Amino acid sequence: MKAYSLDLRERVIAAIKAGEQSQAQIAVTFGVDLRTVEKWWQRWRETGSVAARAHGGGQPRVLARCERVIRAALKKQPDATLDELCTRVWVVKGLTVSRSMMCREVQRLNLPRKKR
Repeated sequence: MKAYSLDLRERVIAAIKAGEQSQAQIAVTFGVDLRTVEKWWQRWRETGSVAARAHGGGQPRVLARCERVIRAALKKQPDATLDELCTRVWVVKGLTVSRSMMCREVQRLNLPRKKR
C-alpha cells in the first residue's frame, strides 16, 4: 500500500490547526479514516512533521543466497522439477524450502523451465 501524499497530510494538519471542524469531520472531508487523522496529528505534535516513515523492508528472501545452486541445477538438468530443486538446495545449503517458494525464485531469476 502506498503512503498518503505529504500534501494531503499537511492539508489535514492545517485543517486541524484552523479549528473549524472536528477531526471526524476532517476525516470525512479528506476521505481518510479518523484513526489516520489522529495518528498524523499525534506525530505532528511529537515531531513537527507528518512525513511518512521509511518502509521497514519486509522479510529477506531465504533463497537469495542459493541463486548459484539453482542456476547450476537448471543448467545441468533443464527439466528438473520444483521438488528436485528443493532437494538440491537442501543437500547443498541445508535449507528446507517449499515448492511455491522455489517457483517464485525461479520466476524471479527469469530462468527457463523446459519440461519434457
